[in-house]
Amino acid sequence: MNIEDIKTVLIVGSGTMGQQIGFQCAVSGFDVIMYDIAEEMLATAAGRLEKLAKNYKAGGRLTGETAAAARGRITMTTDPRKAGANADFVSESVPEDPKLKAKVFAQFNEICPAHAIFTTNTSSLIPSMIAAQTGRPERFAAFHFHDVRVTRIVDIMPHPGTSPEVTALIEAFALKIGQIPIMLKKENFGYVFNAMIMELFKSAQALAANGVASVEDIDRAWMGVMHTPTGPFGIMDSIGIDTVWKVTDYWAKIVKDPQQTKNAAFMKPYVDQGFLGEKTGRGFYAHPHPAYAAPDFVTGVPGGK
Repeated sequence: MNIEDIKTVLIVGSGTMGQQIGFQCAVSGFDVIMYDIAEEMLATAAGRLEKLAKNYKAGGRLTGETAAAARGRITMTTDPRKAGANADFVSESVPEDPKLKAKVFAQFNEICPAHAIFTTNTSSLIPSMIAAQTGRPERFAAFHFHDVRVTRIVDIMPHPGTSPEVTALIEAFALKIGQIPIMLKKENFGYVFNAMIMELFKSAQALAANGVASVEDIDRAWMGVMHTPTGPFGIMDSIGIDTVWKVTDYWAKIVKDPQQTKNAAFMKPYVDQGFLGEKTGRGFYAHPHPAYAAPDFVTGVPGGK
């Protein structure tokens, strides 16, 4: 199998990352099938895909015509057999639960063609945790995207049983869809960037959970010193507070760290109320015009001087 043999990409999970990955694949000329378990999830995804197309057009990455063509290459379904029957490449973005991911891959292993490559977009797990359950461990690896609206970096993390040919093919696919692959030489929780930023999130959460400083002042400190357009809590809003909470809660239970447990408890009310960040219009900040985007956010002086 070579890169020219990949025609149809199956996106399992129509959340924020599934939408972004699917749209980027469609923009690059692939036929995309987006699968989720409920019609209302796909309806929400369809609306967000339109916003994503507008984002691409506003940034000069697509014209109206090419954006419409990309959107036309995406079909949606709740029927797993229809979704997987002709898939050549699978990208999974379901919640960060290894048991759920293993169940999903086992299901699609029974449906997808034998040649299909399976990849997980997990942000915190390693592929060997679920490789055996995929039914095709030699054709399985982690292929992790960040926010495709602002970066082209992707991580490729094979596990010890991944075929070198498959790893090379995933790299070729990354380049084909206009991404910059970061090749991991060994499995590492959090890849490269996420391993670093989760430590930032952990510190920021602890400062807020322990009442040391407000969410806003924690972000102001980071932005003011590092000269970045947002701080750790603003970044969590862009990722999705539910996603960050799931990772935090998962590791709190695994390592039994009291501070991690406290961090997870600090974030849980946001999740319970549906304040998940940009995707719901409210998280640590109100969107689409968050306070941290104001020119005077860091300085507290009108005009940002």
